[in-house]
Amino acid sequence: MTTVVLVDDEDLIRTGLRAILGAEPDIEVVGEAADGAEVVPLVRSLRPDVVLMDVRMPAVDGIQATRHLLSTMAEPPKILVVTTFENDDYVYDALRAGASGFLLKRARPAEIVQAVRTVASGDSLLFPGAIRELAQRRAGGDRDALAGAQLTEREAEVLRLVAKGLTNAEIAAELVVSVETVKTHVGNVLGKLGARDRTQAVIIAYESGFVGTR
Repeated sequence: MTTVVLVDDEDLIRTGLRAILGAEPDIEVVGEAADGAEVVPLVRSLRPDVVLMDVRMPAVDGIQATRHLLSTMAEPPKILVVTTFENDDYVYDALRAGASGFLLKRARPAEIVQAVRTVASGDSLLFPGAIRELAQRRAGGDRDALAGAQLTEREAEVLRLVAKGLTNAEIAAELVVSVETVKTHVGNVLGKLGARDRTQAVIIAYESGFVGTR
C-alpha cells in the first residue's frame, strides 16, 4: 500500500486528489495540509511514502517545505510537486531542492495515479522538454559539477539518455546491455554528481551545459 499526504491551500484541489487516489486499491491518502508550514510535523507523524506538494502557498511554499523535509528527515518521503504551469520557475526550484518530479493540476486522473506509483517505486517523474525549457534560464549555473565528477564514457552516455527521459529498460535496449548494468551506471552517475535522484542529475546535466538546452 502506498500512503500519500496531500498539501495544497485549495480545498477543492485536495478533495479532487483524495477522490482520485482514494479510489485506487493500492493507494491510501492518510493526511492533508493547507500550507507548507504544516507539512513537517504531519509527515513526521504519518510517515507517508509520497507527498503531493503544491508549489505556491501563502505562508510557506512548497519549495521551502521540500527543502525542510529532505534536510531534516533521515528517510524522507518522495515529493511530487503539483503546479498549474509546467514552465513555472517554482517547479524548477522544487526539483533542484530534491522533489522527484512534478504533476500538472490539469492532469487526467490516470496520469495522477501513475505519477504517484512512479515516484513511490523509486523512479523520477521526468518531463525532459519542460526541464530543458526551464534550464535555459539557469544554464551555466553549475559548470564545475560535471568537470569534477570524472564520469566514464559509458556513464556520460547513460546520463545523456537519462536526460532524454529514457527508462532503465529503454537505455538497456539502446546500449544493448542488461537493465542491471544500466542501474549500476545510473547509481554511479548519481554518486559522482552528488545527486539525490535522476531529476537532479538531469538538472545538473543541463545547467552545466553537458546536455544542450536547445
